[in-house]
Amino acid sequence: MTTIPAYVGEQRVTRVRVLFSEWTKLRSLPSTVWSLLTTLVLVVGFGVVYSMVRVTRPPADPSAFDGAGVSLAGVQLAQLAIGVLGVLLMTGEYATGSIRVSLAAVPKRLDLLWGKAVTFGFTTFAVCVPAVFAAFIVGQKILAAEHLDVAIGAPGVVRAILGSALFLTVVGLLGLGLGGVLRNTAGGIAALFGLLFAPQIIVGFLPESVSDQVYKYVPAAAGQAIMFVKPDVASLSPWTGFGMFCLYTAVVLALAAWQLRRRDA
Repeated sequence: MTTIPAYVGEQRVTRVRVLFSEWTKLRSLPSTVWSLLTTLVLVVGFGVVYSMVRVTRPPADPSAFDGAGVSLAGVQLAQLAIGVLGVLLMTGEYATGSIRVSLAAVPKRLDLLWGKAVTFGFTTFAVCVPAVFAAFIVGQKILAAEHLDVAIGAPGVVRAILGSALFLTVVGLLGLGLGGVLRNTAGGIAALFGLLFAPQIIVGFLPESVSDQVYKYVPAAAGQAIMFVKPDVASLSPWTGFGMFCLYTAVVLALAAWQLRRRDA
């Protein structure tokens, strides 16, 4: 029997190697394929369906119609699929106990978290960009039947398209952070849904004079401002709103980092 000699070369844990390791984990999980496929279907499929509905019900004032926003409506559903995937990527390791192996291999715990965030963020953005462009192109062809379409070169259109992909990316990172904070799949998903939808519901019960001022700062409303060419007058400006949403996500990821350093696996 031939004995394979032990590897005696220098073995160091580098951030690049951590990224490759996290990429291997990400692409080997069945939930990754299904969640990303669901995201694609929701972005394109619902955008097409909603565009068809709006063609049958043309607006009274076409000048206020946001053709780009209509074709990108599927992003608001797809955020659930991508956010849940973010939660699963973190809590899955705690559920199986493989987080102990990961932390043994990567003693610098923060490198593990940032490796997951960078790998997942770039993968999500790379998948979502063609999806939102496809939804826009098909949606505009449908809206053109009633002359409600908008050219891709019109002011704010490219920003809305790429902004939709950015929004989905940050939602995924928000889910990842919540998974790291709570370390429980059910709790992480519940917290994600609560953070994205509960503030809007609660604000709706406030007096109108107060709700109009508060609503634009709730996480989902702030982040989605970047998705519209003609945003609501009561919402924040596109990049300000998206920056606010990124700030919320950064706080959650910072809490996840603090948890990872202070608590045992």
